[in-house]
Amino acid sequence: MKPTRILALLALACGAAHAQGTVNAICSTDQSWCELAAQEFGKATGIRVLQTRKPTGEALAQLRAEAANPKTDLWWGGTGDPFYQAAEVGLLEPYRPDYLGDLHGWAVRQYAMSGNHVGGFYTSAIGFGWNEEVLKKKKLPAPKCWKDLLDPRYRGEIETSHPGSSGTGYTILAGLVQMMGEDAAFDYLKKLHRNVTQYTRSGTAQARSVAKGEVAIGVSFLFGFDNERLTNKFPVLSAAPCEGTPYEIGGIALVKGARNRAEAKRYYDWLMSPAGQQIGARANSLQVPANKTFRPDPRIPTLENVRLIKYDFEKYGKAAERRRLVDRWVREVESLPR
Repeated sequence: MKPTRILALLALACGAAHAQGTVNAICSTDQSWCELAAQEFGKATGIRVLQTRKPTGEALAQLRAEAANPKTDLWWGGTGDPFYQAAEVGLLEPYRPDYLGDLHGWAVRQYAMSGNHVGGFYTSAIGFGWNEEVLKKKKLPAPKCWKDLLDPRYRGEIETSHPGSSGTGYTILAGLVQMMGEDAAFDYLKKLHRNVTQYTRSGTAQARSVAKGEVAIGVSFLFGFDNERLTNKFPVLSAAPCEGTPYEIGGIALVKGARNRAEAKRYYDWLMSPAGQQIGARANSLQVPANKTFRPDPRIPTLENVRLIKYDFEKYGKAAERRRLVDRWVREVESLPR
């Protein structure tokens, strides 16, 4: 083939790729959902998704670092508090889609509370998961309440996540502060620290650690533990704490200064549509979807019998409050010997 012909074909290929478009995204939910969503959206639209998976704390840090020259177009999945913090410091672009009537009220309130900078993508509650075989082998009871986790018999048997890197970890920290009062919550966390084997960077790691028997008990969102039982058939059970528990409203947002704004809006709208929202359960990620116009997967755990606290998303979504609480946790809890 002549060189001129090769160059012409290369130019055509480059032009086609440009015509397709590209969107740069950060996904902070389960890896399986992140990957399947990118694949399916690409198939449906021809738009190429360049996407990385990061816990919400790390995603927020990246957006801060990119603020002067944004490289990310869209951020989706993961707990909503860090999204609020990103909006507060001017990292997100407001967007109020015209399909709000298709969404549950809690998702719509997320738009209202954030000045339309953050959408409500899904919801789920914090709880405990445990490996039945491990507990039986070690002759340990299953925890049902927050106070149960302080039992000295659980020393080295509990895994949870770091509130500095994980939105799940921060939801637990902020939720306990709201339930117990700040000083009492920190006293509780200091006692809990004796029983914690590790604080993971990601808040979704606990379900798999419990399922594999690497740890007896995990503290994370209930849907992860339920998935290990229902889908993967591990001997994992779960419970919402008897005293009450915090919950998340997962976020989705356009990044201010996005280079591929049109493609980012298409990905955003697709993720919020029935086609995009169904991807979660298809990827075995069982959060309650925001879109109410389709029948959700029956494996998704109901929150009807869960005692949810009145979580103050506005106060605890502020950057200064998060920084203050995380700094205090690092200083007073993480620094303690175990």
